[in-house]
Amino acid sequence: MNTVTPKLMILAAVVAFGLALSQTASAENVSSALRVTLAPAPDNPAHPRMGDKMKFISEMTNTGNTPINGSVAWISLVQVDKGQEQPVDLEDWSAHKADVIATLAPGESHSTAWPMRLIKNGDYRVVISAASGDANGLIASPMLAFQVAAKPVVESARVLPIALGIPFLLSFALLFRQRRSRAA
Repeated sequence: MNTVTPKLMILAAVVAFGLALSQTASAENVSSALRVTLAPAPDNPAHPRMGDKMKFISEMTNTGNTPINGSVAWISLVQVDKGQEQPVDLEDWSAHKADVIATLAPGESHSTAWPMRLIKNGDYRVVISAASGDANGLIASPMLAFQVAAKPVVESARVLPIALGIPFLLSFALLFRQRRSRAA
């Protein structure tokens, strides 16, 4: 009959805890070796409006001594207007939502451009998050804030010529037709 002694159970628990701790420490080392930065592209509009295009540039850098494998970075957008705080579904905003990096050697960096078309006015925050297949942790860039100004759907400069021009042209055509019929 096999009996497990309390001392053996304690020893097994200590060994299991030690293994879990070493795996966690290893994952934390990989996570802490991955640095993610984010900056707006230099050609972004100074005062963005609905319909404008912006670009954000992220850089993932391996600051550790071992390669980092299977990393994925993704963009997240949050609206922070009072009463409308919510994550934004990027379906209409950006077609480029993630970037996969197979391996980052020690000291190596990988840059990604994240294009975005501004759909709705408001205050926003953008962040790039990254995870690695080597670790269970999540790394995030600092958040960048930007505002999108409203753009009128109907611009008077485009509508006024048509609104005034069409009745004028119709009146002119009607008068021309009446004079032509009188002359005949």
